[in-house]
Amino acid sequence: MSSRELADFLRRRREDLQPEDAPAGATRPPSRRVRRTPGLRREEVAALAQVSVSYYERLEQARAPRPSPQVLSALATALQLTGAERDHLARLAGQVLPTEDDGAPEHVPEDAQQLLGRLDGIPAYVVNDRQDVVAWNAAAAALITDFSRLTPDQRNVTRVSTRLRDTLCTGAPGSESGFSQQAAAQLRAASVRYPTDSLLAELINEFAAHDPDFASSWRNHDVRPMLSVRKNLRHPTLGELEIDRHILSLPGSGFSLVMYTAEAGSASAAALKSL
Repeated sequence: MSSRELADFLRRRREDLQPEDAPAGATRPPSRRVRRTPGLRREEVAALAQVSVSYYERLEQARAPRPSPQVLSALATALQLTGAERDHLARLAGQVLPTEDDGAPEHVPEDAQQLLGRLDGIPAYVVNDRQDVVAWNAAAAALITDFSRLTPDQRNVTRVSTRLRDTLCTGAPGSESGFSQQAAAQLRAASVRYPTDSLLAELINEFAAHDPDFASSWRNHDVRPMLSVRKNLRHPTLGELEIDRHILSLPGSGFSLVMYTAEAGSASAAALKSL
């Protein structure tokens, strides 16, 4: 991963913060200049992380040596990064080795297959880091689409959602933008874990070219996962549904379990049971 990616990530996270966001008691250099740009200034981040201003400036200019783990930790604290963002920062800086695999895993663990079978009546599927649907249950096929009729390259969450946007679409304001942001965050994190995955690179280029919201989120380096999202779906036979999508990471496997549920006692919950 290039130093320019690291520089861009640091700059965008710095611009997300305001002076009032700094922790109580933090030391910042006094400044009376009128702020004409968003977020903290470089010298303020340097002071919070206790590194020299010149070094931090060179980091954002992609001209500095690779930061040490101690400096990365200080920068992550200064920029108030989430756990996912800390991991992303470490990978960008080369402190976490990329996986030796050429691409996202596709062989589903046996225990994940068993779990799918036990989720009777709950639409669920398993995805890899590339967001390929690699296993699903009958309820998911009934709610979303018959994945068995799709070719392997079509069984991608983003591709499926794009193809079904007009028939199985969300009705919540801004939900399409939210989905694009989530897809960009997931694929951005995967691109650092699998830098040589050519299929992943093709997906990213495809979505960025056709989805402005995805392209904007990609440029913003947002890698924070949205583990639960409420969606309004218009199903061809069940009608309007208000359901929650939950994402559970399967530790150490490179896969995640995605489930769809509805509020107990609601019409949507009754509709899901009919699947």
